[in-house]
Amino acid sequence: MRFRLMIGLCSIALLGFAVSLPAPALAQKPKSCTTQWGDMTKDQKKDLKKKDWVAECEAKAKAATTTTTTTTTTAPAAGGTATGKPGRQAMIERERACGKEWRELKAAGKIEKGQTWPKFWSECDKRMKAQGM
Repeated sequence: MRFRLMIGLCSIALLGFAVSLPAPALAQKPKSCTTQWGDMTKDQKKDLKKKDWVAECEAKAKAATTTTTTTTTTAPAAGGTATGKPGRQAMIERERACGKEWRELKAAGKIEKGQTWPKFWSECDKRMKAQGM
């Protein structure tokens, strides 16, 4: 009985702790340009007009959003090439080349008895790396 009670209390404490943590910075909505203008000091506002400053701020925010959107949503080309780090791309190209070779050898009946894809892939990958692929 005490064990169950202790587990229940620990669970409640853990849940309470998790709920009390602040939200991640990405989930927080950025301040609007009008709010930013209101937060500025008189010295910062000196020689500026609110209408012009807000318009410029919104243009910068829109440009930043557009740039972020276009860089993060690049899709693979129609040929099926992968995106990512160059080493990963090279590995995927080697795997596809070895897969094609495996299928051709298997169709021709030239695969050794007992040879499996993982063994073939390992040998082929080493060979392709040695060739500079």
